[in-house]
Amino acid sequence: MRADALRNRLRLLEAAEEVFSRDGTAASTEEVARQAGVGIGTLFRHFPTKEALLEALLTKRVTRIAGAAERAAGEEDPGQALRMLLAEVVGESAQKRAYADALGSAGTAASQELLTAQRRARAALDALLRRGQRQGSIRDDVETGDLIALIVGALGAAEHADWDPGVRDRTLRVLLDGLRASPGPLTPAAPGGLPG
Repeated sequence: MRADALRNRLRLLEAAEEVFSRDGTAASTEEVARQAGVGIGTLFRHFPTKEALLEALLTKRVTRIAGAAERAAGEEDPGQALRMLLAEVVGESAQKRAYADALGSAGTAASQELLTAQRRARAALDALLRRGQRQGSIRDDVETGDLIALIVGALGAAEHADWDPGVRDRTLRVLLDGLRASPGPLTPAAPGGLPG
């Protein structure tokens, strides 16, 4: 990609992030182009559909999370690094979830680029979790899929409360406390009941 085309693409992504954060994903592509200071034709050369733009934003965020998880895996205290990473992910994920929901309602299949970013993020999260378990700061009965389910649950709780920061922070605190190393695994719940 030529340097000027790359600059336009980056400017469009920054503008889209700002516009969609402010006005929601129903905001027009014309507003994104205006915010970026380019014509609508330039936007459509880079992103032929609004869904392509939303997917590029989602890919960018997932890639950023993957990079943060990879850096966190090298930290001296992986348990603390995991807690900080989860706080960051849950804190910024209202918009990411909005992008994913908009794509899902449009019936758009994930691109190879997005799938690659998701695999990279999952692998980095897995490495961080395993390292924390080996060092004894993260409970050893948690799998990567469990961790992802907990994050999705925390996001759902925050969304249910209209992204109230207090609810989000309390839910996250409970999640993080539950990940700390404990003497043993929880007793499985009886069908329809609480753990014994």
